[in-house]
Amino acid sequence: MTHTAHFKVWRGDATGGGLADYEVEVNEGEVVLDIIHRLQATRAPDLAVRWNCKAGKCGSCSAEINGRPRLLCMTRMSVFDPAETVTVTPLRAFPVVRDLVTDVSFNYAKARDVPAFVPPPGLKPGEYRMAQEDVNRPQEFRKCIECFLCQDVCHVVRDHEENKPAFAGPRFLMRVAELDMHPLDAAAETGLDRKTAAQRDHGLGYCNITKCCTEVCPESIKITDNALIPMKERVADRRYDPLVWLGSKIRRRGH
Repeated sequence: MTHTAHFKVWRGDATGGGLADYEVEVNEGEVVLDIIHRLQATRAPDLAVRWNCKAGKCGSCSAEINGRPRLLCMTRMSVFDPAETVTVTPLRAFPVVRDLVTDVSFNYAKARDVPAFVPPPGLKPGEYRMAQEDVNRPQEFRKCIECFLCQDVCHVVRDHEENKPAFAGPRFLMRVAELDMHPLDAAAETGLDRKTAAQRDHGLGYCNITKCCTEVCPESIKITDNALIPMKERVADRRYDPLVWLGSKIRRRGH
């Protein structure tokens, strides 16, 4: 079945812009990205939108649809009432380049700030051995497609520009948690304490676990429950548990 939908699409650049109205044909089974492409083909050839795989795996086509961060290619038109106005706007947490394209370089800068996996000494690639139960939790985090919807919806980033220098955001706090939970990561042996770094360098304390990041994740990763809260618990154990504190002092004296 075919119907005509009313779209409002944000048009503009870094200097300003506004919502433009379009009436556009919608066919059965289409997603919002299909409609954006139809607008480019028929009504607005200069409309800028970032996309790549159209399969929900590259994370490129992130935008806000009716105020909610979503992937354009994974949002079916069937979820909207035919009489409903569909409003498409760029990610609000990041600077606009043009139309629906935003500058997400903030996220790549934060990615570079997270020290990489440290291989265990004495083992070569291919010699690593891990029990499956040790793999399961960090493996969940590897499903991330870096769409940055969690970064966009996080109010610490979204509503407080001044927090950005000190706060990595949920995606990269999840990366720190993934590495800290990795059974073979040998960062501690090089003097890198990922728990201390999570708090001191990446702003874990700014997170107040509202779970908004989990709610928008297209891969259904339980970011809050499985990464952020456990990481907060590990940091609290390291800083406030008297037995852990005593153990760290004894180990330090031994060195």
